[in-house]
Amino acid sequence: MTTNFKRVFGETKPVIGMVHIAALPGTPLFDPTVDALAAARADLHALQDAGFDAVMFGNENDRPYELQVDTASTAAMAVLIGQLKSEITLPFGVNVLWDTMATVALGVATGADFVREIFTGTYASDMGHWTPDAGRAMRYRDRLGRPDMAMLYNVSAEFAWSLDQRPLSDRARSVVFSSIPDAVLVSGQITGEAAALSDLEAVKSVLPDTPVMSNTGVNHETVDDVLAVADGCIVGSSLKVDGDTWNSIDPERANAFMDRARKARA
Repeated sequence: MTTNFKRVFGETKPVIGMVHIAALPGTPLFDPTVDALAAARADLHALQDAGFDAVMFGNENDRPYELQVDTASTAAMAVLIGQLKSEITLPFGVNVLWDTMATVALGVATGADFVREIFTGTYASDMGHWTPDAGRAMRYRDRLGRPDMAMLYNVSAEFAWSLDQRPLSDRARSVVFSSIPDAVLVSGQITGEAAALSDLEAVKSVLPDTPVMSNTGVNHETVDDVLAVADGCIVGSSLKVDGDTWNSIDPERANAFMDRARKARA
Protein backbone atom coordinates (compact mmCIF):
# COMPACT_ATOMS: atom_id res chain seq x y z
CA MET A 1 0.00 0.00 0.00
CA THR A 2 2.92 2.40 0.58
CA THR A 3 3.37 2.38 -3.22
CA ASN A 4 0.53 4.92 -3.25
CA PHE A 5 2.56 7.16 -0.95
CA LYS A 6 5.62 6.92 -3.20
CA ARG A 7 3.52 7.50 -6.30
CA VAL A 8 2.13 10.72 -4.85
CA PHE A 9 5.18 12.09 -3.04
CA GLY A 10 8.19 10.34 -4.57
CA GLU A 11 11.23 9.72 -2.40
CA THR A 12 11.25 13.15 -0.73
CA LYS A 13 10.04 13.61 2.83
CA PRO A 14 6.94 15.63 1.84
CA VAL A 15 5.91 18.85 3.52
CA ILE A 16 2.14 19.28 3.12
CA GLY A 17 0.62 22.72 3.67
CA MET A 18 -2.94 23.14 4.92
CA VAL A 19 -5.63 25.23 3.23
CA HIS A 20 -8.14 25.77 6.04
CA ILE A 21 -11.42 26.55 4.30
CA ALA A 22 -13.65 29.19 5.89
CA ALA A 23 -16.71 27.96 7.80
CA LEU A 24 -19.14 26.36 5.38
CA PRO A 25 -22.89 27.03 4.95
CA GLY A 26 -24.97 25.40 7.67
CA THR A 27 -22.21 25.49 10.29
CA PRO A 28 -22.36 27.80 13.34
CA LEU A 29 -19.43 30.02 12.33
CA PHE A 30 -20.55 30.49 8.73
CA ASP A 31 -20.36 34.13 7.66
CA PRO A 32 -21.95 34.91 4.28
CA THR A 33 -19.84 38.07 3.99
CA VAL A 34 -16.61 36.02 3.89
CA ASP A 35 -15.41 35.09 0.40
CA ALA A 36 -14.30 31.52 1.14
CA LEU A 37 -13.16 30.92 -2.42
CA ALA A 38 -10.91 33.99 -2.51
CA ALA A 39 -9.42 33.11 0.89
CA ALA A 40 -8.70 29.52 -0.15
CA ARG A 41 -7.23 30.70 -3.45
CA ALA A 42 -4.84 33.08 -1.67
CA ASP A 43 -3.69 30.34 0.74
CA LEU A 44 -3.27 27.83 -2.10
CA HIS A 45 -1.07 30.15 -4.12
CA ALA A 46 0.98 31.16 -1.07
CA LEU A 47 1.79 27.49 -0.44
CA GLN A 48 2.56 26.74 -4.07
CA ASP A 49 4.75 29.83 -4.43
CA ALA A 50 6.68 28.85 -1.30
CA GLY A 51 7.53 25.46 -2.79
CA PHE A 52 5.48 23.10 -0.63
CA ASP A 53 5.35 19.52 -1.86
CA ALA A 54 1.58 19.14 -1.57
CA VAL A 55 -1.50 20.89 -0.20
CA MET A 56 -4.48 19.63 1.75
CA PHE A 57 -7.93 21.17 2.02
CA GLY A 58 -9.68 20.84 5.38
CA ASN A 59 -12.77 22.22 7.11
CA GLU A 60 -11.12 23.16 10.42
CA ASN A 61 -13.46 26.14 10.74
CA ASP A 62 -16.61 23.99 10.89
CA ARG A 63 -16.75 23.94 14.69
CA PRO A 64 -18.27 22.32 16.68
CA TYR A 65 -16.95 19.30 14.82
CA GLU A 66 -19.15 16.35 13.87
CA LEU A 67 -18.54 12.65 13.41
CA GLN A 68 -21.18 12.46 10.67
CA VAL A 69 -20.95 15.60 8.58
CA ASP A 70 -23.95 17.14 6.86
CA THR A 71 -23.93 16.34 3.14
CA ALA A 72 -24.11 20.07 2.41
CA SER A 73 -20.68 20.59 3.96
CA THR A 74 -19.06 17.95 1.79
CA ALA A 75 -20.83 19.30 -1.28
CA ALA A 76 -19.72 22.87 -0.52
CA MET A 77 -16.10 21.73 -0.16
CA ALA A 78 -16.35 19.87 -3.47
CA VAL A 79 -17.65 22.96 -5.25
CA LEU A 80 -14.91 25.17 -3.81
CA ILE A 81 -12.09 22.72 -4.63
CA GLY A 82 -13.58 22.21 -8.08
CA GLN A 83 -13.40 25.95 -8.72
CA LEU A 84 -9.72 25.92 -7.77
CA LYS A 85 -8.79 22.68 -9.52
CA SER A 86 -7.28 24.30 -12.61
CA GLU A 87 -4.99 26.37 -10.37
CA ILE A 88 -3.65 23.46 -8.30
CA THR A 89 -0.16 22.55 -9.48
CA LEU A 90 0.77 20.16 -6.64
CA PRO A 91 -0.55 16.84 -5.38
CA PHE A 92 -3.51 17.60 -3.14
CA GLY A 93 -5.51 15.92 -0.43
CA VAL A 94 -8.71 16.46 1.51
CA ASN A 95 -10.03 15.93 5.02
CA VAL A 96 -13.64 16.37 6.16
CA LEU A 97 -13.44 16.47 9.95
CA TRP A 98 -14.16 13.91 11.44
CA ASP A 99 -16.05 11.80 8.94
CA THR A 100 -14.17 8.99 7.17
CA MET A 101 -16.85 8.30 4.57
CA ALA A 102 -17.33 11.97 3.68
CA THR A 103 -13.56 12.35 3.39
CA VAL A 104 -13.28 9.44 0.97
CA ALA A 105 -16.29 10.67 -1.04
CA LEU A 106 -14.83 14.16 -1.31
CA GLY A 107 -11.46 12.77 -2.34
CA VAL A 108 -13.01 10.75 -5.14
CA ALA A 109 -15.30 13.58 -6.28
CA THR A 110 -12.45 16.09 -6.54
CA GLY A 111 -9.79 13.75 -7.90
CA ALA A 112 -7.61 14.12 -4.80
CA ASP A 113 -4.31 12.30 -4.60
CA PHE A 114 -4.67 11.47 -0.91
CA VAL A 115 -6.99 11.73 2.09
CA ARG A 116 -6.32 12.11 5.82
CA GLU A 117 -8.53 11.03 8.72
CA ILE A 118 -8.86 9.04 11.92
CA PHE A 119 -9.67 5.70 10.32
CA THR A 120 -9.08 3.34 13.26
CA GLY A 121 -9.48 3.08 17.02
CA THR A 122 -12.06 3.85 19.68
CA TYR A 123 -12.07 7.20 21.48
CA ALA A 124 -13.78 9.31 24.10
CA SER A 125 -13.84 12.68 22.37
CA ASP A 126 -15.27 16.18 22.40
CA MET A 127 -17.67 14.92 19.72
CA GLY A 128 -18.81 11.91 21.77
CA HIS A 129 -17.97 8.22 21.49
CA TRP A 130 -15.87 7.80 18.36
CA THR A 131 -15.48 4.51 16.50
CA PRO A 132 -14.27 4.94 12.90
CA ASP A 133 -14.31 1.97 10.54
CA ALA A 134 -11.22 1.66 8.33
CA GLY A 135 -12.50 -1.43 6.56
CA ARG A 136 -15.68 0.33 5.47
CA ALA A 137 -13.81 3.45 4.35
CA MET A 138 -11.19 1.61 2.32
CA ARG A 139 -13.77 -0.61 0.65
CA TYR A 140 -15.77 2.52 -0.19
CA ARG A 141 -12.69 4.06 -1.82
CA ASP A 142 -12.09 0.96 -3.91
CA ARG A 143 -15.78 0.59 -4.81
CA LEU A 144 -15.69 4.16 -6.13
CA GLY A 145 -12.78 3.25 -8.36
CA ARG A 146 -9.88 4.99 -6.57
CA PRO A 147 -7.61 2.32 -5.08
CA ASP A 148 -4.74 4.62 -6.07
CA MET A 149 -5.89 7.38 -3.68
CA ALA A 150 -3.48 7.29 -0.75
CA MET A 151 -5.00 6.99 2.73
CA LEU A 152 -3.09 8.68 5.56
CA TYR A 153 -4.13 7.28 8.94
CA ASN A 154 -3.88 9.55 11.97
CA VAL A 155 -3.31 7.16 14.90
CA SER A 156 -3.31 9.71 17.74
CA ALA A 157 -6.61 11.54 17.52
CA GLU A 158 -6.89 15.23 18.33
CA PHE A 159 -9.66 16.33 20.73
CA ALA A 160 -9.90 12.77 22.02
CA TRP A 161 -8.55 10.12 24.36
CA SER A 162 -7.92 6.63 23.06
CA LEU A 163 -9.85 3.98 24.97
CA ASP A 164 -7.27 1.50 23.70
CA GLN A 165 -4.51 1.87 26.27
CA ARG A 166 -1.83 -0.05 24.42
CA PRO A 167 1.27 2.10 23.86
CA LEU A 168 0.98 4.29 20.76
CA SER A 169 3.75 2.33 19.05
CA ASP A 170 1.84 -0.93 19.55
CA ARG A 171 -1.37 0.58 18.21
CA ALA A 172 0.46 1.97 15.18
CA ARG A 173 2.13 -1.36 14.44
CA SER A 174 -1.21 -3.14 14.75
CA VAL A 175 -2.92 -0.63 12.44
CA VAL A 176 -0.33 -1.23 9.73
CA PHE A 177 -0.86 -4.99 9.99
CA SER A 178 -4.66 -4.93 10.13
CA SER A 179 -5.64 -1.88 8.09
CA ILE A 180 -2.85 -1.36 5.51
CA PRO A 181 -2.55 2.45 5.56
CA ASP A 182 -0.35 4.27 3.07
CA ALA A 183 1.14 6.32 5.90
CA VAL A 184 0.75 6.72 9.65
CA LEU A 185 0.37 10.17 11.20
CA VAL A 186 1.20 11.22 14.77
CA SER A 187 -0.58 14.24 16.28
CA GLY A 188 -0.68 16.47 19.30
CA GLN A 189 -3.75 16.91 21.49
CA ILE A 190 -5.42 19.64 19.40
CA THR A 191 -4.90 21.46 16.11
CA GLY A 192 -1.65 23.40 16.17
CA GLU A 193 -0.15 21.53 19.13
CA ALA A 194 2.96 19.50 18.44
CA ALA A 195 3.19 15.74 18.55
CA ALA A 196 5.76 14.67 21.11
CA LEU A 197 9.05 13.88 19.41
CA SER A 198 9.27 10.79 21.62
CA ASP A 199 5.97 9.56 20.13
CA LEU A 200 7.31 10.05 16.60
CA GLU A 201 10.48 8.21 17.51
CA ALA A 202 8.59 5.33 19.14
CA VAL A 203 6.25 4.87 16.17
CA LYS A 204 8.99 5.15 13.57
CA SER A 205 11.16 2.65 15.43
CA VAL A 206 8.52 -0.08 15.03
CA LEU A 207 7.50 0.94 11.48
CA PRO A 208 10.79 1.28 9.59
CA ASP A 209 9.16 0.40 6.26
CA THR A 210 5.99 2.52 6.61
CA PRO A 211 5.93 6.31 6.12
CA VAL A 212 5.41 8.01 9.49
CA MET A 213 4.53 11.72 9.42
CA SER A 214 4.12 14.45 12.00
CA ASN A 215 0.56 15.72 11.70
CA THR A 216 0.28 18.80 13.93
CA GLY A 217 2.24 21.61 15.51
CA VAL A 218 5.44 21.56 13.47
CA ASN A 219 6.96 25.04 13.37
CA HIS A 220 10.04 26.87 12.11
CA GLU A 221 12.04 26.01 15.22
CA THR A 222 11.18 22.29 15.29
CA VAL A 223 11.05 21.25 11.64
CA ASP A 224 14.73 20.21 11.66
CA ASP A 225 14.22 17.81 14.57
CA VAL A 226 10.91 16.51 13.21
CA LEU A 227 12.26 15.70 9.74
CA ALA A 228 15.28 13.98 11.28
CA VAL A 229 12.81 11.37 12.57
CA ALA A 230 9.63 11.57 10.50
CA ASP A 231 9.07 10.81 6.83
CA GLY A 232 7.37 14.16 6.29
CA CYS A 233 5.00 16.56 8.00
CA ILE A 234 1.70 18.39 7.66
CA VAL A 235 1.74 22.04 8.69
CA GLY A 236 -0.89 24.75 9.01
CA SER A 237 -0.94 26.99 12.07
CA SER A 238 2.72 28.05 12.05
CA LEU A 239 2.34 29.35 8.50
CA LYS A 240 -0.48 31.70 9.42
CA VAL A 241 -0.32 35.41 10.22
CA ASP A 242 0.97 35.63 13.82
CA GLY A 243 1.00 31.81 13.93
CA ASP A 244 -2.76 31.83 14.59
CA THR A 245 -4.66 28.83 13.18
CA TRP A 246 -7.64 30.95 12.18
CA ASN A 247 -5.72 33.57 10.18
CA SER A 248 -4.74 33.45 6.53
CA ILE A 249 -1.36 32.14 5.43
CA ASP A 250 1.50 34.61 5.70
CA PRO A 251 3.62 34.18 2.52
CA GLU A 252 6.79 35.23 4.36
CA ARG A 253 6.25 32.63 7.08
CA ALA A 254 5.45 29.98 4.46
CA ASN A 255 8.64 30.76 2.51
CA ALA A 256 10.76 30.75 5.67
CA PHE A 257 9.30 27.41 6.74
CA MET A 258 10.11 25.75 3.43
CA ASP A 259 13.61 27.18 3.48
CA ARG A 260 14.15 25.48 6.84
CA ALA A 261 12.50 22.26 5.64
CA ARG A 262 14.67 22.04 2.52
CA LYS A 263 17.82 22.51 4.59
CA ALA A 264 16.65 19.87 7.06
CA ARG A 265 16.00 17.37 4.29
CA ALA A 266 19.37 18.08 2.69
